[in-house]
Amino acid sequence: MGSQDTLFDMPSGAPAPAPEVATQPAPLAERLRPRHLDEVIGQTHLLGPGKPLRVAFESGRLHSMILWGPPGVGKTTLARLVAGAVQSRFIVLSAVLAGVKDIREAVELARGARQAGQGTVVFVDEVHRFNKAQQDAFLPHVESGLFTFIGATTENPSFEVNSALLSRAAVHVLKPLSAEELAALIERATVATGSPELSAPARDRLVGYADGDARRLLNAYETLIELAQGQAPIDEALLEQALGEMLRRYDKGGEQFYDSISALHKAVRGSDPDASLYWLARMLDGGVDPRYVARRVLRMACEDIGLADPRGLQLATQAAEVYERLGSPEGELALAQAVVYLAVAPKSNAVYKAWKAVQGFVKQDGTRPVPLHLRNAPTALMKQLDYGKGYRYAHDEAGGVSAGQRYWPDGLDAQRFYDPVERGLEIRIAQRLAELRALQEGSDDKG
Repeated sequence: MGSQDTLFDMPSGAPAPAPEVATQPAPLAERLRPRHLDEVIGQTHLLGPGKPLRVAFESGRLHSMILWGPPGVGKTTLARLVAGAVQSRFIVLSAVLAGVKDIREAVELARGARQAGQGTVVFVDEVHRFNKAQQDAFLPHVESGLFTFIGATTENPSFEVNSALLSRAAVHVLKPLSAEELAALIERATVATGSPELSAPARDRLVGYADGDARRLLNAYETLIELAQGQAPIDEALLEQALGEMLRRYDKGGEQFYDSISALHKAVRGSDPDASLYWLARMLDGGVDPRYVARRVLRMACEDIGLADPRGLQLATQAAEVYERLGSPEGELALAQAVVYLAVAPKSNAVYKAWKAVQGFVKQDGTRPVPLHLRNAPTALMKQLDYGKGYRYAHDEAGGVSAGQRYWPDGLDAQRFYDPVERGLEIRIAQRLAELRALQEGSDDKG
């Protein structure tokens, strides 16, 4: 890997500290940091064959990028691997500690590297903490190609990164590690440390506690094996002893966690706003990631409110966006607002039931060809083959409806999956459906 410069380790011009004798090994998370692309666990949507970062690695053609994802998913690791793939100088800046002066020093280092025939990668951790002036300081040098810019952020770049800088960098979204990927990481750590195996329940609880965060997982695992001192197997009792109250409060893999989610969902479905607020507070107080709660609220809006009040989904989406902008605790109020609205909104699971029904139908029915009149005909050959022949453009028909035209595969009778309820907006939807079905049934098939 190319050389690495960390500008925030000490003030410019300060004498180098005397070397210290290491008394402890590096943390386990650092010791297990991947040194090669194939060692990376997770992020297959970016690192799989033909995927963006895999292509950048294999071609050696780097592009400026923003790595956006939650903590512990490999943003810093990927940045280091990217730089190493092309043997570039790797300069690290922390947006928490660095300022414009440090950026200027990075620019000078990059110019020196260019004169020596070497490229430079400038990695900015927590780039969202830089202000506009600090972010703007990168622009001319990114444009000139003096260095490749890589920013890492846990916040939505659309809100936290200047549009000018954002337009010059590709945004790659990193995902939390799955339970299977975290379990694989435990296996790797077990082999690397020569530690006893975890019992299956202990492993599952540790994976749940990590919540997709590899660093959290490895730090907890390191604490656990130090306490175990060779005890085999490492069970739940030892896990609770090692992580204590933190594990019990934030037990994503535990029954209480899922019971609380269930209670919140059922309270919203049952139209009890006060109970809904209670379970929301219980979950947040217990250490549940508010982003996870936001995802569950979105699910409630789709599953239980549906088209009876489409504003429910809009408000749930807005609440999730507000939380991304404000964080805790301010952003939690938006989640509470969404939960109250969904609880008092009219309810419908008609679309949810229809979707489940059509999914089951498609799986058992098999693949039927698209009728010719519904196929697009962008070429002369397709037109010769009668693609699109007989199709009636609905906007040219009376009432904007091509009454009598079939939209189902040949040989398949029309099916009914969606049955609106008599609540909220679905009352009007049901009336409209009745009108459309009457037109359809009263017309000859012209499709």
